Amino acid sequence: MLGFVNLFKPAGPTSTQFGARLRAIYGDRKEKLAVGHLGTLDPQAAGVLPIALGKATRLLPLISDRRKAYVCTLVLGRATDTGDATGATLTELPVPDDIDARLAAALSAFTGAIEQVPPMYSALKHDGQRLYDLARAGKTVDRPARAVTMYSLSLLGRDGDIVRLRMSCSEGTYVRTLCEDIAAACGTVGHMGALLREAAGPFVLYESRTLDEVEADPNGCLVPPERVIAIPTIVLDGREAIDFCAGRMVPLAHPPAGAHVFVRDQERVLVGIGEPVGALLAPRKVFS
Repeated sequence: MLGFVNLFKPAGPTSTQFGARLRAIYGDRKEKLAVGHLGTLDPQAAGVLPIALGKATRLLPLISDRRKAYVCTLVLGRATDTGDATGATLTELPVPDDIDARLAAALSAFTGAIEQVPPMYSALKHDGQRLYDLARAGKTVDRPARAVTMYSLSLLGRDGDIVRLRMSCSEGTYVRTLCEDIAAACGTVGHMGALLREAAGPFVLYESRTLDEVEADPNGCLVPPERVIAIPTIVLDGREAIDFCAGRMVPLAHPPAGAHVFVRDQERVLVGIGEPVGALLAPRKVFS
């Protein structure tokens, strides 16, 4: 097994639960199928959940596009302990009458390179413990600010105290924190309401598949690595493929450009990832 599934996750279940369901669909009883995520989603979030299956988990570091795209709602006037709609109310403040002007200024200020303090309800670790475990125990610890990039941030509309936003951001951005920070910049408090991820790297929402669709057609929902990672593919003959899979360099008549290439054998089976070294091809990841 070697491929990706562009899964649509509804709000409610965890990303881990969906990984387990795909393991049951694509795996067998002989060995536990490896699964890997290109960014998990919180349970209350919906949208694109890319999952690597089997040996494709070894390809995740080669996916260079790590940008994320989201649509969310920002609920003004109420802060929660989790930063989202699932938390208990911490503070309530009135929403300023000139909120539209303040929002326009805030969105401009939060575009580009910004810094965020990760929320306590996150999977980051502090002294070996997950922050959300500490938060659930009623503890708060200092978290250093982290640099992230907001490539675009736009206002889709406002209905009373509920603001709809669309954004494209770097990996590691916390939308809950962004919502809280925007509300603070507008002179009030707020929390994230609904969250929909529209894209995660090369995986986009309109191409995603529901779990029912995957169960009905597993092979048809499997995305080959070449559609995810933009590197060339070369085909080796029988002897060369054997040498490559044994970890030996093989000669190349026409070395391709780029740092890595997909390597397939004469049967067009993907056998690994190679790195051109002059006129030779060095094995870097061998799958067969």
